[in-house]
Amino acid sequence: MMRGIRPLLRGSTYSGALFAFCGALVSLPLLPVALLPALAWPTAPYGVRIGLVLLSWAALIGVVGLARATRRVLIADARRLLRVPLPDPAGAHRPASSPGTSPGTSTSTEPASPAPTPAARWRTPLWLLLHVALGWIGALASGVLIIAGLTLPGNWLRAEAGLSLFGWSVRVAGGWASWVVALGCLLLAATVCVVVTGALRWAAPKLLGPSSAERLALAAERELRLAERNRLAHELHDSIGHTLTAATIQAAVAGEVLSADPVAARAAMRSIEESTRAALEDLDYVLGALREEKAGTAPTRTLADLPELLDRLRHAGAVVEPELSGELAQVHGTLSRAAYRILQEGLTNALRHGAGGPIEVRVTAASDALEIDVVNRTGVRASTGKSAGPGAFPTSGHGLPGLAERVRLLHGEVEAGPDGPRHWRLAVRLPVRLSA
Repeated sequence: MMRGIRPLLRGSTYSGALFAFCGALVSLPLLPVALLPALAWPTAPYGVRIGLVLLSWAALIGVVGLARATRRVLIADARRLLRVPLPDPAGAHRPASSPGTSPGTSTSTEPASPAPTPAARWRTPLWLLLHVALGWIGALASGVLIIAGLTLPGNWLRAEAGLSLFGWSVRVAGGWASWVVALGCLLLAATVCVVVTGALRWAAPKLLGPSSAERLALAAERELRLAERNRLAHELHDSIGHTLTAATIQAAVAGEVLSADPVAARAAMRSIEESTRAALEDLDYVLGALREEKAGTAPTRTLADLPELLDRLRHAGAVVEPELSGELAQVHGTLSRAAYRILQEGLTNALRHGAGGPIEVRVTAASDALEIDVVNRTGVRASTGKSAGPGAFPTSGHGLPGLAERVRLLHGEVEAGPDGPRHWRLAVRLPVRLSA
């Protein structure tokens, strides 16, 4: 028995009924327009004119349901008042810009909104018609029952109490019988709310929920958002990790030569300032993207910024031996940005774990591939005598796996590991198409 009464005591039951009644109320402005066909045919029988009004009213409600904005509003209201877990329509959370481009620039990786099938296109009008119909039925039935429940006990001391409405008369024997009938009317009104709310909750996932094509589009959007967050995590790791490593070494160098060579110490501090400023730009962009704000143009680093990267390493005390060949300036777009980040990660690892010897950097742009090699000496750091192995600096362990994932997405090849007894080598080969 308690299980049957429990829906009558839930607030969600009456919020759902309110949702249904609002549907009936919102349809009222369409009624004057629906009256026009009946007014244009005054000689038609009364029943025909009523039918014309109802058909015109239903057609207008269906037309309103075809608008995409109507579907979004209905889904939001159904979630809030019916407590039905409905996802947003496909395309509601689409990123404003593609990775590495300024906002407003389209990208071919974004999933296109699926063209709705005829059956899917008519689901929202059907829902709206059901919503309005149940709203009117529930509002009229519960209104009559509530009026009866409030009116009948008013005359409970008389010999007979009664109620007349729309030509119907109900007579109840006096005394406590009128109270029993009144309570029954109120319970029936609450039951109407339960039935209307239950019917809408049952129909909402079927008519407002995503279709098969929309489910595929939603899954593609989730995958795109996850890929974008992973890309941002890689960018943040590469940029901040390199900056902190270089700044730590530069600060140590500045401290050691502060008294003996103030000029070198000032140069190291300037390098720290420049590298941290660039890292802050990257951090601001990433945090803005994660907060889904309208961030500015993404701070892209490409192979054109490679000299600046090498200079920062030299300011940190590293000996860099670059060997650049081929038309690097003709490598553009995603490939150039990825190559810069790969070199940044490789040089950061060489700076973090190297033994203080020269870091050999070879970048070759051929007609079919871009080849990157970073070779450094491993073992004991010459300047401090401390170990320069993997434990010399704390690491997150995401550097090489993230680098390998970046290479894999570009259909490239990567090798990382010992190169002889005293060297470590990172070798990357990326397919490339040089622009004319």
